[in-house]
Amino acid sequence: MIPFRFLHAADLHLDSRFAGLAELPQAIRSYLRESTFAALGRLVSVAVQEKTDFVVISGDVYDISDASLQGQLRFQEALQELGKHGIAVFLIHGNHDPLDGPRLSTESPGHVTVFGGSEPGQAVARRRSDGREVAVVSGISYPTAKVTENTALQFKRRPGSDLYHIALLHGNVDGDPQHETYSPCSRKDLIGRGYDYWALGHIHKRRVLHEQPPIVYPGNIQGRSVKETGPKGCYVVDVNEAGQATLKFHELDVVRWHVRELSIDGLADETQWAGAVEQAVEEVRDAFPELMSVVRFRLTGRGAVHKALAEKGAAEDLLAELQRREAIRAERKAYAGLVWTEGFALETGLAVDRGRLVQEDSFLGEMLRLAGRSEQSSAGLEELMDSALKPLMESRELRRMLASVTPEEKLGWLRNAAELGITLLAGMDEHAGAMLAGGGNQMQDNNRQEQLQTDAGILPDRLDVSSVSAEGTDETARTQAVKPVREERGDAG
Repeated sequence: MIPFRFLHAADLHLDSRFAGLAELPQAIRSYLRESTFAALGRLVSVAVQEKTDFVVISGDVYDISDASLQGQLRFQEALQELGKHGIAVFLIHGNHDPLDGPRLSTESPGHVTVFGGSEPGQAVARRRSDGREVAVVSGISYPTAKVTENTALQFKRRPGSDLYHIALLHGNVDGDPQHETYSPCSRKDLIGRGYDYWALGHIHKRRVLHEQPPIVYPGNIQGRSVKETGPKGCYVVDVNEAGQATLKFHELDVVRWHVRELSIDGLADETQWAGAVEQAVEEVRDAFPELMSVVRFRLTGRGAVHKALAEKGAAEDLLAELQRREAIRAERKAYAGLVWTEGFALETGLAVDRGRLVQEDSFLGEMLRLAGRSEQSSAGLEELMDSALKPLMESRELRRMLASVTPEEKLGWLRNAAELGITLLAGMDEHAGAMLAGGGNQMQDNNRQEQLQTDAGILPDRLDVSSVSAEGTDETARTQAVKPVREERGDAG
């Protein structure tokens, strides 16, 4: 077999929207929008510098819903640049850029092969140095946005050919429940077709599902939300004389997404906590000095800082300050090393003995035991969630939104609810103990009881509507400032 080299990429999503960042400063928003184009430029550079013989792209070059003229023109420009270096391109269309979607009506250049949607097409790839045939490349595009049949079963090797066979497929292998089941198939299906390399697209997380033959998701070339953390890029694949493939991953992203855990254990006050966050920001900056980073901090642990985070607005204040500093960097075009704090996920709790509370013969103890049982059982979690969310199901829009919530998100809701219960109900026990021990006149008792109800989220009857509305509005604003905006569903594109 003649040795050769090719580049495998997928899910470019050029000029598509970034999830949950609508309120960004203009300078940062513009840089994020440009990042998919910058990643495409890096892809072309890698293909040229690595002297690849050809490039395969496994679907979702852009999103039809966001298919800007600029995105399509920039992609055509990239294809032309590859053509100048004699690098052929083989590509398919996926669920986000199906063949029936609107696009520029231009013919593909001679060095570009776009496979159709009726059945897997085949084309021969050649080595650049001498023009010798080295591989048969097969692929099938999505004719429409939703392809639910197993198109992998339509792939067939070219009869009598000893060339290396590469298949381009945009689909969900082994029914990953977190992603749309488009073009569903199994690894067994792919292995059984006799191909030497499966160049997959659709899942944005980089994965090698099988070593021999290689069944490969390269992931997308640029992360677009906190669901798409870590390095993003493409694979350069070397095939030797024995037909064995060696894969090397190349990073292409210019904006890197992170989720970092930060524990409040041992932190005495807000000042120490703010210092710990600022130090974590600088650690990200030092680790990725050439990239812009977007980071969400998961605040975990138990301690005295919890109340300040949950009730006093410490998290929203620090978030605003961190973002202000980075916005100044962006105005100076200092994007390399910029660290944008996207938000804080509050998963902290009071410094209590949760094990003791679980054993209590009390409402709080029973609630924590129920939460614990639901955490251990997916069926139990679904039953609890169905019961709790039933009143919301009357709204069509809320039903649609809740249908896309992942099991991990529901588990997070459950844990946060349990911690809120501890904060509120443990606080009630403290107030009640103080009342019984201190006595006092009836007016003092009434005031304490009213405070007790307020702390527990129970509004006294004599509160007027204006005070309730004002307090509710302020609390809503605080929650929105601290809670990260809901991101896109899953890693599939």
